[in-house]
Amino acid sequence: MRRIDFRSRLFLILLFFALVPSIVLAAAWAASWLVLPYTSTAAAWDSAAATGARALTVARSHKLSPSDSAAVVDHETALKESQLRSKQAGFLFQRAWVLGALASVLALGLLYLVASRVAGHLSRSLSRPVQELVGWTEHITRAEPLPQGEAARGAPEFAVLRDRMREMAEGLEQGRRAALESERLSAMRETARQVAHELKNPLTPIRFVVERLRREAPAELQESVDVLAVESARLEELARSFAQFGRLPEGPRAAVDLGELARYTARSSVPPAMRLDISVGEDLPLISGHHDALARALSNVMINAVEACRDGGSISVDVSRIARNGESAIALSVRDTGCGIPANRLARIWEPYVTYKSGGTGLGLAIVRQTILAHDGEVTADSEPGKGTTISFIFPLSDALPKSNAEQG
Repeated sequence: MRRIDFRSRLFLILLFFALVPSIVLAAAWAASWLVLPYTSTAAAWDSAAATGARALTVARSHKLSPSDSAAVVDHETALKESQLRSKQAGFLFQRAWVLGALASVLALGLLYLVASRVAGHLSRSLSRPVQELVGWTEHITRAEPLPQGEAARGAPEFAVLRDRMREMAEGLEQGRRAALESERLSAMRETARQVAHELKNPLTPIRFVVERLRREAPAELQESVDVLAVESARLEELARSFAQFGRLPEGPRAAVDLGELARYTARSSVPPAMRLDISVGEDLPLISGHHDALARALSNVMINAVEACRDGGSISVDVSRIARNGESAIALSVRDTGCGIPANRLARIWEPYVTYKSGGTGLGLAIVRQTILAHDGEVTADSEPGKGTTISFIFPLSDALPKSNAEQG
C-alpha cells in the first residue's frame, strides 16, 4: 500500500478540522428549517379564531352598549388580522425550508472551497520547508555540502532553522576534518617515532667507527671518512627531527613572555649583517606554555626567513594584542621580504614530509604547527612571490596571566 506523503497528510488533517465544524453547523441550520414548519402557530390561531367566533356570537346575543359593541367589533377585526398573518406564515414555512436547505448546501460548498484553499496554502508553507530540511539531513549524514540555492518559502522560523542547520553542518564538517587530521597526524607521529628509534640505534656505533677511522685511517681515506661523518651527522639530524615530530611538548607548563622570547630568538637566529626590526606591544600578558618548544618553533621560522632573504632582504618581528573571533589574543608574526612562496605550494607547507629545499626533511614547519596547536593556538601563512612571507602564531588569552601576577607566582 502506497503511503501518503507528508504534504497530503497535512492537507487532509487541516481540511478535516476545517470542514467538520462547518458540516455540523450546516446540518444544524438545515435541520432548523425542516423543523420550523412543525413549530408554526397556524393551528393555535385557528383554534383561537374558532373559540373567539363563538365568544363573539354569545356576546352579540345580549344587548350591548355602544361602547361594548365597538369593542367587540375591534376584537373581531384584530382576531381576523392575526388569523390571516398566521396563515401567511404557515404558507411560507411550508415552502421556505427548501430555500433554507439549499442555502445550507451553498454555504457548505463555499466553506469547502475556502477551507481547501487555506489548507492547501498552509500545507505547502509547512511541508516544503520541512521536506527541504529533511533533505538537508541526508546531505549532512553523507557529509555532503548543503544546497546554496533559493530556499523554499515558509514561516520566518524556518529561515532561522536553516541558518542553525548550516552552522551545525559547518561545525560537524570542521569536527570531522579535525578528527581526520588528528588521526592522520597521530599515525604520522607514531611512524616518526619508530623511524627515529630505528635510526638512532645504528647511529651510535657508526659515530664511534667514524671517529676511530678519522684517527687511524690513512690520509688517502680521510676524504671518505669525512663523507661518512657528514652523512652520519645528516642522519642524526634527521633522526632528531623525526623524534621531535613524533612527540608533543611534555612536562608542566610555565609562564612564557612572548615578547622576550621573540627578542632573544630573533637576535640569536638572524645574522648581524641582516636588517632586523622587532616590535613588542606594551603590557602584554604572559601565556602558559612550554618555553623550549616555542623557542624551537620560532627559531625554525626565523631560519626559514633568513634563508628566504639570502639574496637580500629584511626581517621584522611583531608581538601585539589582537582581536580574534571576538576574543582577545596575542599574535607573534615574522615577516621577511625575501623570495616568497608560490600559491600552489603555500597550502602544503604545513604538511609533514613536504619540502622544496634540497636536503630538507619536510618536518620543520610540521613541527612548528604541531607545537602551536599543542598550545591551543593557530598558525597562519601569507606570502607573495617576490615580496616576502609572513608567518603568524596566534595564542588565545583565555588563560593568560598579567606579568605582575606571574612574577609574584
